Amino acid sequence: MKTRRDFLKTAGFAVVAGLIAPQLLTPCKGGTSKQKTNKNIGLQLYSLRDMANEKGIAEVLKIVAEMGYKNLETASYNKGKIYGLAPAELKKMASDLDLTITSAHLGQAYLPEKADEIMAWWDQAIETHAALGTRYMIQPSMHVDENSTLDYLKMYCDYFSEVGQKVKLAGMQFGYHNHAFEFKKIDDRIIFDYLLQNVDKQNVLFELDVYWIMKGGYSPSDYMKKYASQIRVLHIKDEKEIGASGEIDFKPIFELAYANKIEDWYVEVEQYTNNNPIESVKQSYEFLNNANYVK
Repeated sequence: MKTRRDFLKTAGFAVVAGLIAPQLLTPCKGGTSKQKTNKNIGLQLYSLRDMANEKGIAEVLKIVAEMGYKNLETASYNKGKIYGLAPAELKKMASDLDLTITSAHLGQAYLPEKADEIMAWWDQAIETHAALGTRYMIQPSMHVDENSTLDYLKMYCDYFSEVGQKVKLAGMQFGYHNHAFEFKKIDDRIIFDYLLQNVDKQNVLFELDVYWIMKGGYSPSDYMKKYASQIRVLHIKDEKEIGASGEIDFKPIFELAYANKIEDWYVEVEQYTNNNPIESVKQSYEFLNNANYVK
């Protein structure tokens, strides 16, 4: 599966070596559903990324609202605009459809020699997302792998902590989203655990992707128990549509989420059966809407 991680390694981080990348994004014919409920089912808009690029975000918002999704997480930011729109314009567009944009994926690779430029980028991004009214600003990946050093990983921990302080002062929360590579080791230390243990816990939370942690060889439930105070947001994800693979038991994940008082989670669909993104996103909604363990 080609992921945002792959995209970042081949595009965004190659650019940042010479010039700061403007953004990091790790989020057909088909019917829609009007089975609206009071369930708090969120969607990472990366799930409909091609449609957003081809037809515009307004069309995407109409479709996901019709399906019944309520909370959204964005995956597009560049120079004060989100999906090419001013934050107030996007916020109103969503609100008119009874949608709330509660989270955003964006970020920057870190280079010490470009620290001032990177932090200025964050200052504008924070101002933009505060105007949008998001609760979370989530960096979806980082330029670290098993060949990095612990000192280099610690640099990222300090970087995230500094950004997190800025985001907190603006009334939001900063977090980090995992893929599978964070469950590899550097000097016998699991990268993800090192992050959890070395960021400023007051300023950095974690958005656990339940599919990617499984692909990394670990249990989402085990991490949710061990790091309950730090894992505060979830990506509900499967190989394709939610529930289609049969590989993930979502029931204990949701039970733990409610026990841990996690308020926000987002469906993300990266691959689609029959190459039909709308149908795949709809099917994911209906699976969760029909699950008695989802409130």
